[in-house]
Amino acid sequence: MSAPEGSAAPRTVIITGGSRGLGEGIVQHFLDAGDRVATCARSETDAVRTWQKDPAYDGRFLFREVDLADREACTAFVKDVLGEWKSVDILVNNAGVARDGILALFSDEDTDTVIDLNLKATIHLSRQIVRNMLAHGGGRIVNISSITGLTGYRGLSVYGATKAALDGFTRGLAREVGSRKITVNSIASGYLKTEMSHGLDDGQLQQIIRRTPAGRLGDPEDIARAIAFLVDEKNDWITGQVLVVDGGLTA
Repeated sequence: MSAPEGSAAPRTVIITGGSRGLGEGIVQHFLDAGDRVATCARSETDAVRTWQKDPAYDGRFLFREVDLADREACTAFVKDVLGEWKSVDILVNNAGVARDGILALFSDEDTDTVIDLNLKATIHLSRQIVRNMLAHGGGRIVNISSITGLTGYRGLSVYGATKAALDGFTRGLAREVGSRKITVNSIASGYLKTEMSHGLDDGQLQQIIRRTPAGRLGDPEDIARAIAFLVDEKNDWITGQVLVVDGGLTA
């Protein structure tokens, strides 16, 4: 796997859910590092249109409108990426959806939506990319989970279950592919200043900030830097781990 600096060939990175919020920050980080980035989301955004038009990213950015819960569409997205760049060095499974509500009142539809995207789509996409990484001698996979998978949060039992499952998936897959130069890790993210926290009122956000030793909500760049650490080609002895990036909230 090549590094973005000092190499004629940049890395190829897939980041799911890269059109806004945390995903947007991760995409920008890798583009700034000189990598080739493919991302997908259900719809195009201003950020996507900016990347598509920027000559600095010409030939290094690919976007497709994809519902990852649609397996055929997911497979077509992977086919497009491999058709463009042949192999994938890094996969960041960032796409996810949150539905809050106590379980007694939670609908089957919302349950299926959360599980289908957060867990089943991640497994399906990862299986396809792992096959490519095995064929090309290695790679890095990072799953974006959540501190809700580590500790209970009222109204987020289903969402937390999918994130805890992602951490279990990370550990199991790391054992399967570790001998083939593929590392698999999770980042359990805390509360960030993105649309995922917009459902909280100011009082709730201030309470979270007061409980956080770092004294603030996180920025997408906080998570992007952690991902960059885990996917560094020199960090080949870190795998099967859940790295908590939450400003100390769960300490």
